[in-house]
Amino acid sequence: MLKTSALAAVLVTALASHAAQAAIPLYGFVVKNTYPHDPQAFTQGLFFRDGHLYESTGLNGRSTLRKVELKSGKVLQKTDLPAEVFGEGSTAFGDNIYGLTWQSKFGFVFDARTFAVKGRFQYEGEGWGLASDAKHVYMSDGSASIRVLDPKNLKEVRRVQVTAEGKAIDSLNELEIVDGELYANVWGTDVIARIDPVSGKVVGWVDLRNLLPPAQRGTSSVDAVLNGIAWDGKHRRLYVTGKFWPKLFEIELVRFEGK
Repeated sequence: MLKTSALAAVLVTALASHAAQAAIPLYGFVVKNTYPHDPQAFTQGLFFRDGHLYESTGLNGRSTLRKVELKSGKVLQKTDLPAEVFGEGSTAFGDNIYGLTWQSKFGFVFDARTFAVKGRFQYEGEGWGLASDAKHVYMSDGSASIRVLDPKNLKEVRRVQVTAEGKAIDSLNELEIVDGELYANVWGTDVIARIDPVSGKVVGWVDLRNLLPPAQRGTSSVDAVLNGIAWDGKHRRLYVTGKFWPKLFEIELVRFEGK
């Protein structure tokens, strides 16, 4: 059974539409560029490093870690995960790439250059998304909590409860650090939460529901939702895609006027 939360979908859509009257800003988008994306990729993690995209994909027997050429979508390097695991989010820190599994309760430590497996790390519960900054690794598990990990040993340092106007926001999935904020896809929606990683408060909603119409998502699967955020900090470019999406987008966020 794949991850799903109808309650989260209803809640976040309601919050996004309510943002016009609420204190939380609401953002739309402008598409700056469009690139090819593997429509067979069940995207779980996405990040930008040294001029290339790195992507982790899921599903048993189909889970991979891959290095992708941005403009062509060509897979330049790939390693397959064991068939018995369901790959999840990924992030880079130093010379390592960390990758989660959904319900196996362990993650992989890959060599960032060769993709060779250097080790594993353990955690309780489910693994969903990963992101990192200069000091910490952030992990989501499908709940409203973000686990803050020590990047040296992947041990949990603390947890941050994510809330919007006092309400817990669950089903936080793929993660990315963007200018000090934690961006999180909310599973089952085409909405991104912009989160203060210290307080856990949602400081903005990004509504991407019209970015790629459902008919163009490469599959009729209900799982073909937005899931993939990558930030090129050097050139200040934001990229997003989704599971089974045939396209990857560079977007610029635009705050709705009067909000």
